[in-house]
This record gives sequence, structure tokens and C-alpha cells, in this order.
Amino acid sequence: MDEDSERLNRVFAALADPTRRDLVARLAGADATVGELAEPYDISLQAVSKHVKVLEEAGLVTRSKVAQRRPVHLDAEVFDLMTKWIERYRRQAEERYRRLDSLLDRMTGAGTRPQEDAS
Repeated sequence: MDEDSERLNRVFAALADPTRRDLVARLAGADATVGELAEPYDISLQAVSKHVKVLEEAGLVTRSKVAQRRPVHLDAEVFDLMTKWIERYRRQAEERYRRLDSLLDRMTGAGTRPQEDAS
């Protein structure tokens, strides 16, 4: 397996947890310390720190040191990798649907296929 595939595996595994997805969503708005990230949750600071560690190992976040603070920063670059992967399969699915539409048009006579019900 190549490096990008391994990284994607780690990213998708990290994002499988709803708490980690929420942390990523919050970090998209602004950097925050682990303590700040822990505030809205009814879990320990240590548990949030473990979630952040999983996100860090997946390459989704980095931590820096600013004076006494250690803010967590979302690494948006990893989203490019995810987007490329998703887009590749989206294009393949769209092409498959276009071929199916074309086949259905040929089978029913061009342009005579009934419209789908909008409800």
C-alpha cells in the first residue's frame, strides 16, 4: 500500500469517531488548546487529549507551542488528499450513471424515458 493510501486509512479511521469529527469542525473555525476543546464535552481532559493525539497521528492536526499555550491547529492540507480520493470515485460513479442513462434512452427511444417523480 502506498503512503497516500496509508494516510487516508488513518484519516478516515480518525474521523470515524463523532467526537473527533466535532473537534475537527471546531478547529476549522479557530485554533484551540486541549482545555478549550474539552469545555463542551462531558468527558475528561485526558480523553479529549487522546482524541487530539489520534487526530495528530492521522495528520489532521498539529500542536505548536506559543508561550505557555499549546494550541491545536487544523492541517487543511490533508483535506486535499481526501477530496482527491472522493472526487475520483464521484467521477467514476457519475460516468457509470451517464452510461446507464444512455442505455435506458436507447432502450426506450431517445428522449422518451419518463421523468422521475419529484416527490
